[in-house]
Amino acid sequence: MSEPASISSGIAARYATAIFGIAKENSQLEALEGSIADLSAALDDSADLRDLIASPIYTRADQGQAMGAVAARMDLIPVMQNALGVMAAKRRLFVLPHVLRKLREMIAAEKGEVTAEVISAVELSPEQRSQLAETLTARIGSDVKIKSTVDEGLIGGLVVKVGSKMIDTSIRAKLNSLQNAMKEVG
Repeated sequence: MSEPASISSGIAARYATAIFGIAKENSQLEALEGSIADLSAALDDSADLRDLIASPIYTRADQGQAMGAVAARMDLIPVMQNALGVMAAKRRLFVLPHVLRKLREMIAAEKGEVTAEVISAVELSPEQRSQLAETLTARIGSDVKIKSTVDEGLIGGLVVKVGSKMIDTSIRAKLNSLQNAMKEVG
């Protein structure tokens, strides 16, 4: 990990730990989860918001006012609103995506959930997602949430990542393996 990335993740971890602790103490973890989802969606949808948190052009005051307005408009829980204000005042808004990711991990750990990243060649149906989640839950012993993406280059099959484990049953991986075997023979 590069030095700036490790610094960013360290800063993000401290903010996330503080936000999580306050929300848990106030029995607001469910509301925090909603605020995280809303803020993540806003960051994904708005290039202007991403620019606001990353650009050094904006002053601390401008960032604070803008994030305060966004937080109020989105009706984020008070601890998240306050954290955004502190992050703006300290010029730390650039770590917001890392903070949100870390908060998701902390909430999932608190609930005993594990997230499985699933890459498939075609979009999984709700029934397939449910069946895959049940199978993984039985294997792992924790509740599993599925985060799926589509990669048509897989041709068929799935790539499933849970923690440090990866299962690749894609046609692309099988073809690559067959190609390597053919090279060894020839």
